[in-house]
Amino acid sequence: MPGSKPKAVKKILYIVHHRLNRSPGQRYRCEQYLRYLESAGFSYTFSPIIQTEHEDFCLYQSTRIIDKFYVFAKSFLRRIRDVFRAVKYDYVFIYREAFLTGSVLFERMLKLSGAKIILDFDDAIWLPDISEANKKFSFLKRPEKIDDIIRLSDKIIVGNAYLKEYASRLNGNVEIFPSTIDLEYYQYTPKFFANTNPVIIGWSGSHTTIKHFETILPVLKKIKLQFGDRVHFVVYGDKNYQHKELNIQGMAWSHDTEVPVISFFDIGIMPLPNDPWSQGKCAMKGLQYMGLGVPAVLAPVGMNNDVIQHEVNGFLASTEDEWFQCLSKLIINPELRKKVGEKGRKTVEEQFSCQQLHQKYIDILSF
Repeated sequence: MPGSKPKAVKKILYIVHHRLNRSPGQRYRCEQYLRYLESAGFSYTFSPIIQTEHEDFCLYQSTRIIDKFYVFAKSFLRRIRDVFRAVKYDYVFIYREAFLTGSVLFERMLKLSGAKIILDFDDAIWLPDISEANKKFSFLKRPEKIDDIIRLSDKIIVGNAYLKEYASRLNGNVEIFPSTIDLEYYQYTPKFFANTNPVIIGWSGSHTTIKHFETILPVLKKIKLQFGDRVHFVVYGDKNYQHKELNIQGMAWSHDTEVPVISFFDIGIMPLPNDPWSQGKCAMKGLQYMGLGVPAVLAPVGMNNDVIQHEVNGFLASTEDEWFQCLSKLIINPELRKKVGEKGRKTVEEQFSCQQLHQKYIDILSF
């Protein structure tokens, strides 16, 4: 209408650890919604503190203290810049934490900007979980700092009910928003399942979660003994992993290879221990498999129970015998793999895709 004022653009400052397309968690929790926010009239600035492959290497691989200090120093200066510019934003969206140590200095300073603070997390990050490369620096971490961040935030977004239960003890404004798959990236081509060799049993993860894969090694050894060359195992995401007995050489993760490699799986697996940390998991590995029509076998832990209808859109396996039986059924029955894989894809399309849930995401941020 003539003379009417244009609608004000809402501005979001995203406080994250990694550059775009580097961290799966960031991708599923916020990156894939950026285009929808722009269409809805938001603008955003994405502010990672680890910005290059070299900085990644220094922080997560290098054993030289000087390399790690270099990354911390640059990260500190980047967060100082964020503090000064936060006054220009309506919202500050923090994925997990603002900085890599146990301090909440930056969260408190960002709060003083007057912007509304949104905290998002998808793991039980109040529990200790230190990478092998940085165990000697564990004294710098303080997992319980999440309590302080939860208290000072204006809104909390979490991935499942277990995480909400924890956060709600400290903040009354907590909403569940599941991790989701971008169907434009996870483009689905119906798989041709045939009774051919070998059947590829694949696991997708990282060097920090390879310990979960190793919990299922006794079962995989039995599968290999039973089926021999009819099966082959793939570990995707930890290029340094090796298991000679099962003929496994790990593959490196990259944004460009993720979809083609997982699409190549005939069966996707997600073993997990039933412990407090795993209860916070948001079924992401399972959703990756399902989103590409790969039949998934998951441990019945945390949100996996909400995603999987046993023997309909996937399988749940707890004991070694259950894992062996589920995998054996899928190995010998290509039609079952096809049927379960298609049901899994449909579940993702209808309940766990950003195409289906983007308006809910926008609504959560519009307060």
